[in-house]
Amino acid sequence: MPLAVYILGLAIFAQGTSELMLAGLLPELATDLEVSIPAAGLLISAFAVGMLLGAPILAVATLRLPRRTALLVFLAIFALTHVAGALTPNYAVLLATRVVGAFVYAGFWAVAAVTAVGLVPVNARARAMSVVASGLTIATIIGLPAGTVIGQHLGWRAAFWAVAILSTCAMAGVLATIPPGRPDPAVTPHLRTELRAMVNPRLWLSYSTTALVTAAILVIFSYLAPLLTEATGLEPGAVPAVLALYGVGSLIGITIGGRTADATPFQTLSIGILGLTVLSVVVALWASIPVVALGAIFLLGGFGFAVNPALNARVFSLAGEAPTLATAINFSSFNVGITIGPWLGGLAITAGTGYPALGWIAAALGLVALGTVVLAALLPVRPDMGPVGTDAVPTGRSTEV
Repeated sequence: MPLAVYILGLAIFAQGTSELMLAGLLPELATDLEVSIPAAGLLISAFAVGMLLGAPILAVATLRLPRRTALLVFLAIFALTHVAGALTPNYAVLLATRVVGAFVYAGFWAVAAVTAVGLVPVNARARAMSVVASGLTIATIIGLPAGTVIGQHLGWRAAFWAVAILSTCAMAGVLATIPPGRPDPAVTPHLRTELRAMVNPRLWLSYSTTALVTAAILVIFSYLAPLLTEATGLEPGAVPAVLALYGVGSLIGITIGGRTADATPFQTLSIGILGLTVLSVVVALWASIPVVALGAIFLLGGFGFAVNPALNARVFSLAGEAPTLATAINFSSFNVGITIGPWLGGLAITAGTGYPALGWIAAALGLVALGTVVLAALLPVRPDMGPVGTDAVPTGRSTEV
């Protein structure tokens, strides 16, 4: 695996830490800026909106730019938004910096994905994507608690400065490892080619799978702390350790998935989603038993993240010669799931169903996701799709679904 792929993972770690750390800094933010906790929580929602919009817009806008240039510009803007956020005393300015930062973060994801798979052989695409995406997983294990600790002891602004410094270090790595120069005009896709790839129905089924799997994961993860304290009966002090356990499971899962998704994408998706569904049922039935709950949470991270490389590699396979926009929309699909999952969980909790009911919602979402995979496998390949619509993985080793 080229060093540049790991550098891209480092950049995702830096930016992903910012995405996650606000969940642990809301009280400090609210007190310092003299706003309510719900108002501070809008900073998280603003980040999600920025990510949802940024990926497809910036993917199209940077189609013909040198990828290294685009990555450096995105990282520079991201770092500057955190410098501005750390310096401002104004809530509205901070809210604006979160939207802008998320917007370019989404663009970085889209371009980084295309860059990573372009640096490796076709039969190593999923593994390369697992390395890049593991940056976010490690941010869950290390970045989130570290950002929270920094914010609690040195102030939330110090956490913003730390992210800005990490992003600047990532810029140096991108500058040193990503090849310079403009893309070859002969192979650089045009917007028309990118849009043509969008008519493939299997591609939209893949987006549905991505959104549904992500929602299934987030419907439990978003409310993991109260589930553990109220349903499982753990002390609040034990929650960070369980979150780390979930993160370790996620890292193991995404590593295994990255090594299997290239050769056996259908099996990786099917086994991962089925495992996620079964474990969600376990949470629904036995969340009150600590040993069972902790084991299920660890495995939920593993099975849930094991499908991530296959979800990304599948889009590359389906998009053929026009992967940039297709990849960007897949990233937006992840964010649709991130939005839907907590919303559905919140509805259930508000209705008084109890935290274990989150497992039933996740299981239902998992079953629907599994149905989209099966439906995609049953769809006939349209002969009019041409090279950009093919579902064949050009390795001779597997057939994408």
